[in-house]
Amino acid sequence: MSMPSRSRTGAGPLIAGTLIILAIGIAIVVLAVSGLTPGRVFDSFFPVGGESPVTDRGRATRQLYDVVFYIAAAIFLLVEGLIIFTAFRYRKKPGDEELPPQTHGNNLIEVIWTAIPLGIVLFLFVISWQTLNTVDAKAADGGTYVRAVASRFQWKFQYLDGPDGVRPERSTPKVVYEQLLPSGEGGGLVLPVGEPVHVTLTSPDVIHAFYVPKFLFKRDVVPGKLNAFDFTVDTPGTYRGQCAELCGELHGSMLFEVNAMPKAEYDAWLAAAVQKAPPPPPSGAPGASGAPAASGAPSPSGAPAGSGGPAASGAPAGQTVQLEAQNTAFTQTSLTATANAPFTIHFKNDDAVPHNVEIKDASGQVAFKGDLLTGPAETDYHVPALASGTYPFVCIVHPNMTGTITVQ
Repeated sequence: MSMPSRSRTGAGPLIAGTLIILAIGIAIVVLAVSGLTPGRVFDSFFPVGGESPVTDRGRATRQLYDVVFYIAAAIFLLVEGLIIFTAFRYRKKPGDEELPPQTHGNNLIEVIWTAIPLGIVLFLFVISWQTLNTVDAKAADGGTYVRAVASRFQWKFQYLDGPDGVRPERSTPKVVYEQLLPSGEGGGLVLPVGEPVHVTLTSPDVIHAFYVPKFLFKRDVVPGKLNAFDFTVDTPGTYRGQCAELCGELHGSMLFEVNAMPKAEYDAWLAAAVQKAPPPPPSGAPGASGAPAASGAPSPSGAPAGSGGPAASGAPAGQTVQLEAQNTAFTQTSLTATANAPFTIHFKNDDAVPHNVEIKDASGQVAFKGDLLTGPAETDYHVPALASGTYPFVCIVHPNMTGTITVQ
């Protein structure tokens, strides 16, 4: 049974409509003053502010998101529209003391409101399954092989000569270069554009997550398990990445960058990086770990590891200052040294992740930068003479590791 029609007389709908239009106008003015255009507001409903994804798998994910968003938006507008229409069209008027006739049981309506949601859910299931298969699909052999190692609280990237797994000649592929600097100048995960990239993920401690927003992709890094995924970057650029799994006190510092460049530039970069990387230290020497000691910021040609400008051969190294890194922090945050004389920082890294010491002058320029040292290990940094003053120092991998050197 249908309900009787109601009178449309009265100023209520006109007042309500005016208030709604006024509210919308005020909202538009406030957004405009704040620098938010309607386009930017609309884009905010989409991943990474409506920007296009930069990988083949990211495009598939974005297409799925768009379909789900527009279905949800259509349902929202339909339901809210019906609620508003019903609230005004059938509002209570003076003199209305009885409920209108009620409708109980309508098989056709019940079938419709059951079949439509079921059809939508089945449709979403099918397209989600297809997208999942696309994202997890294995790319053709060849291309670039990278192992991303996440540990508290550090990323490092190992470039491999083949896929991670059992091979006839060895159980694991050879590491041709190890990038210890996850971001900044000379650092980050460098990848070619237009070529398949094969990434494996591993962790020596707790669960982390590899997440790059512009890739529209996140995957957990699980200790004792080798997770893998493939993709192809189609747009050159630098993209922010991070750990997206709460892994401890300094979780927020686990950031990295992805630098995507044309294939020819990538090949040149990798060849130069491999050539500049210092060789592994001899067995039993400080810092020996069995893995390449390559750094995101290699030493100048001919300089010994851990040196940023050593004293001449045979010359005294001057005063020696002790500095230790432990639990991703410097145990000494205030050091002193003699002015206008070279000195040595004996650096001990107790952590299994790389640290170094970078000293800046009052203008913010780098006065000294030591090579990255992966612990547990020790090394000597030979610092050139500095004028009197106070100099901040920092680990370039972990900006939370800071201190000051007073030179007097």
